[in-house]
Amino acid sequence: MSRGICPRVNSCGAFWILSAVVFAANVIDTDAYSCHEVRTAFQLRQVGPLHRVPEAPGTDVDLLVCKHPGPSCCTRKMEESYQLAVKRETLHNIQSYSYELEHLISGHSDAFQDMFQYLLSFSQGHLSSLLEGTYSSLSRHALPHVNQLFSSLSLYLRGANVSMEASVHQFFNNLFPLVYTRLINPGIDGSMMMGSEMGDCLRMIRQDVNPFGPHPAVMAQELAGALGAGRQLGLALEEGLELMNATENVSMSKECVKGLVKMVYCSHCRGLTLIKPCVGYCLNVMRGCLASVSELDQPWRRYTSLLEQLTHAMAGHHSLELALLGVREHVNEALLYAQLHGPLITATVDKVCGLSTGEPTSMQPTSPEVTTSTMTSSSLPPSAAPSQPLPEQWLGQLAHLRSPFPLQPSKNNKHSLRTLSREFLMYLQRYKSFFAALPEMLCEGENVVDDSMCWSGDEVVESYTGRVVGNGLHAQRQNPEVKVRSPNPTLAEVKERLERFNQETQERFPKLGQMEAWDELGSGETEESSTTDCDDEDGCQASGDGQDQTSNPEASSEGKPIGRQPGGDSPHENPSKPPPVKVIGGSAPASWARPWSVALLFAALCLQWTLF
Repeated sequence: MSRGICPRVNSCGAFWILSAVVFAANVIDTDAYSCHEVRTAFQLRQVGPLHRVPEAPGTDVDLLVCKHPGPSCCTRKMEESYQLAVKRETLHNIQSYSYELEHLISGHSDAFQDMFQYLLSFSQGHLSSLLEGTYSSLSRHALPHVNQLFSSLSLYLRGANVSMEASVHQFFNNLFPLVYTRLINPGIDGSMMMGSEMGDCLRMIRQDVNPFGPHPAVMAQELAGALGAGRQLGLALEEGLELMNATENVSMSKECVKGLVKMVYCSHCRGLTLIKPCVGYCLNVMRGCLASVSELDQPWRRYTSLLEQLTHAMAGHHSLELALLGVREHVNEALLYAQLHGPLITATVDKVCGLSTGEPTSMQPTSPEVTTSTMTSSSLPPSAAPSQPLPEQWLGQLAHLRSPFPLQPSKNNKHSLRTLSREFLMYLQRYKSFFAALPEMLCEGENVVDDSMCWSGDEVVESYTGRVVGNGLHAQRQNPEVKVRSPNPTLAEVKERLERFNQETQERFPKLGQMEAWDELGSGETEESSTTDCDDEDGCQASGDGQDQTSNPEASSEGKPIGRQPGGDSPHENPSKPPPVKVIGGSAPASWARPWSVALLFAALCLQWTLF
């Protein structure tokens, strides 16, 4: 009986097992060929209208890029949407990587221009204070020419077509009639001179008469050297911004777009929405698409090197700052030179322009105008009358006018030109190989995978077996994924322009490559903090104060001798003893400290004895 039942049970079990297998196969087959996940990815990525995605895969689909003999969830309309989407996504990725570099260039371009304007304003006030305080008789008429000079310097630094040498010489040309009528020959009617043919004659003959000596030419040379590097740096940063704009919006060839669609979206046609491209495969596609961009690598490296050298030439050794602050000193020296050579200048002007001044009071140099309190009649040598001073004596008495204006850095301006330049160069180091590394940056992170299973463009493989080519147009001849037929004309023009700019910069500044780079790049905060965290209340002395004291060591603020040893010897004449140092805001002298110390010690002993 049991034998009869067993065959029926076995046959029934086999039937149900077979039915379950068929049902499971049908379910798996239905899920495998469902386009639900493709529709979800199509919608999430905002590729295009959702109605273009079919509900079920089709077997008779005429595709151009994602060709596959089996069933596919893609249509011709979907391929068109994929092409538009992949172009948009790739450009967005390129812009996201270049945004930081573009921000670095534009931000520092504005920061450098702001710093230039601050230094120009400070130097202009520096010079105006000299004219108002020392040469008050001509300051009111000279200040408009000062404004014109610094306005020209500002335009020059901003890249305008302004000649530095012409601006400096025009300033001294306009200054000469004022100096001639108010300092050299104060008896002449200055109002008659200004705006007349005589004034025009003085301006025209200024460079021939040379009333200011070598100082205008030296001033123009120093400004052209330091400000020229700053101007060229500003132009270079503008050139870099135009380069970034051109590369961000580069057009993609049809072959590139097909390669990108095949890499990113053809796997979706088979329902494989989560598979990622192989790294080597992605590099081939991106290097093919960015072949013309990679051609910018060499001129870009040269360009960044020139940026470094221009920054060193501008801010190294505080070149631009010292050149602007030196304007006051050059103008002061020029005015002193004109006063000391007044008779010769007057005689020459009388012959050329016919400006008869009548009987001159003396053929000796006219007395330079001095309004400082330190110049008194008692300080003049007894053998020199005020009406007939000797040039050597005037030079000695006017030595204090040559001392630099005491500079006091502001606590609110810690970000100096040197620290700004260090910061810029430190960030620039990261982007020297930007255009060569751009394909690698696009093929890293979550976009690709280098594990055992990845997308090769045709199927899922364990690893990419194709040849990975290098960067540049020449290497793309062997690219198995993207055919590069010709260079991008827009990028070829950009490359040529960048190379031309590099060449012009090198020709204009032939000694740039000989500039010594900063050894302490990126570690220069100690220098700035030691100078900017200091003001008068802290007891800090500016550099100009020390030089003022050395130029006139016998005169204090009260007119009493200081720093003199018995016998009249200067402290600097005895090298074995250091000169006395006056510390502002320091402790009391030792002569006062000793009695107070003894008294305090005695009081402490008495208190201790009382307690015991």
